[in-house]
Amino acid sequence: MSKYLIIGIGNIGNEYANTRHNIGFDVVNAFVLKHGGHFENSRLAYVAEVKWKGRQFICICPTTYVNLSGKAFKYWMDKEKIPVENTLTIVDDLALPIEKLRLRASGSAAGHNGLRDIEASIGTAAYAKLRFGIGNQFPKGMQAAFVLSKWKPDEWPLVKLKIDKCVEIIESFATLGVERTMSLVNNLSFTL
Repeated sequence: MSKYLIIGIGNIGNEYANTRHNIGFDVVNAFVLKHGGHFENSRLAYVAEVKWKGRQFICICPTTYVNLSGKAFKYWMDKEKIPVENTLTIVDDLALPIEKLRLRASGSAAGHNGLRDIEASIGTAAYAKLRFGIGNQFPKGMQAAFVLSKWKPDEWPLVKLKIDKCVEIIESFATLGVERTMSLVNNLSFTL
């Protein structure tokens, strides 16, 4: 049975729920919920195991906070003996407009501290990332406050649509591979 590590980047704690920075958690939660799994608090992360179409998914939401996500990533990748090419990290992206998703097989951290920590922990930038556009409508110097802000009510329907699409992307990543999935995803633009 092929095994995959799905990691959502976010911060633990109720004060971070439904914030832009926690979209990785929201996507992984939606995937686990769709497939009847449930999370348990385990080492360095909330962990759920899901089986679907002959594949096993180890889904994690690190409890280490965003900036130390690499510790949980490396621990669970090593523990479950999952090759790096079978990992998918879901993360917020300030550089992408809210209408966009971007899937890449590798690439830089692009200033994201969680991705930078993963790269340092596993020694490579060659791991798949699904970037969820959160937009960048904030005044100069207010980036941190913006990424930690909650979605606006008028954004929420679009965010929900994109979360549902991300669940399909995780499934496609495991069944079709990253390259074919990229061709299906990267030109999409979401509107209501």
